Formats: sequence, structure tokens, C-alpha cells
Amino acid sequence: MNLDDENLFRDAMGDVTPLKDCANTQWLRSPSTKAPRPTQANDEQENFLTRGFLDIIPLTTPLEYKTEGIQQGVLDKLRLGKYSLDASLNLLRQPVETCRKSLFSFMLQARKQGLRNLLIIHGKGRDDEAHANIVRSYLARWLTQFDEVQSFCVAQPQHGGAGALYVSLRKTDQARLDNRERHAKRSR
Repeated sequence: MNLDDENLFRDAMGDVTPLKDCANTQWLRSPSTKAPRPTQANDEQENFLTRGFLDIIPLTTPLEYKTEGIQQGVLDKLRLGKYSLDASLNLLRQPVETCRKSLFSFMLQARKQGLRNLLIIHGKGRDDEAHANIVRSYLARWLTQFDEVQSFCVAQPQHGGAGALYVSLRKTDQARLDNRERHAKRSR
């Protein structure tokens, strides 16, 4: 049977699906070459981020959060932009439901890759009812629903100022173990 190159190509690519639009996610650190740590939840985990009624946070109120046990100095360094950013997510001018889905998948991917410091760009609104402020208010609620988030605060002007958030994630168990082993070798 004599097939030309085009037919061979079509036969080989018959079950291939196009990649999802990844224009809103920018990975600043190259993916780890280590095998990913197995997680209890599968990749198709249910999106647990809440929808519905929202208390809108006034524009004059800066977003800031830290979990119990996080020192104030860690939040201060985060606020000053002293941690290098591993990845960023752009949520500008997107519907709230799209922002919800994008944030959920972004956070799952960040956890898989062991990223620590993220930048989430939500935009600035002119008044409290502006779309950007609604997304900002939802972000304040959603980020606290992730166990991995240890703190977040308003970004520095060069990263978006009041229109963006720095998010700090907890170390993975593997990162803690690596850190412990690295420091244990020095003390010998």
C-alpha cells in the first residue's frame, strides 16, 4: 500500500488534541528534573474554591494574610519583594469563573513543581464595584482555602502594585528533607 507523506502524517496525528491556551501562565523556573512526589489526590481533583455571595473588599484595604505560625518578618520580606518569583498568573479582564479555574489549576501545578513564591496579577479597579476589585476580593477568599498558602500580600510597583499579589507557599516535604540533609552535611 503506497501512501503519500500527507496521509502518513494524518494517520500518525489522528488522535492528537491541541494544547490548552497557556498564555495566562508564565513559568519563570525550569521544571524540576526530579521525579514528582506522588500525591494522594489525582490530577482531576475537584475544584473546591467557593462561588456565590462575596463580601467586596474596599480598594482602600490592602490585601494581606499569613497563617498561624508564620513570622511577621517573612511577611515583611514578601511585601518588599525580596523573594525571587517562581511563576506568575495573569487574570486580567477574565470572567470570575475562568479566574477560579485558572487559579485552581495554577496552584495544583505550582504544588506539583515545588514552587514557593508566586505572582498573581488581578488588575486595578477604579471603584469598589469594578471587575478587577471583584476578582481581587475573590482571590482574597480563594487563596485562604489552599492549605499550601502560608501568606500573601500586595506586590511591589514593578510587579503590578495594588493590581497584583505575592503569594508564598509552604515547602514541600521533599524540600524540607533536602534542606535538612544539606544542613546536616555541613555540621559534620
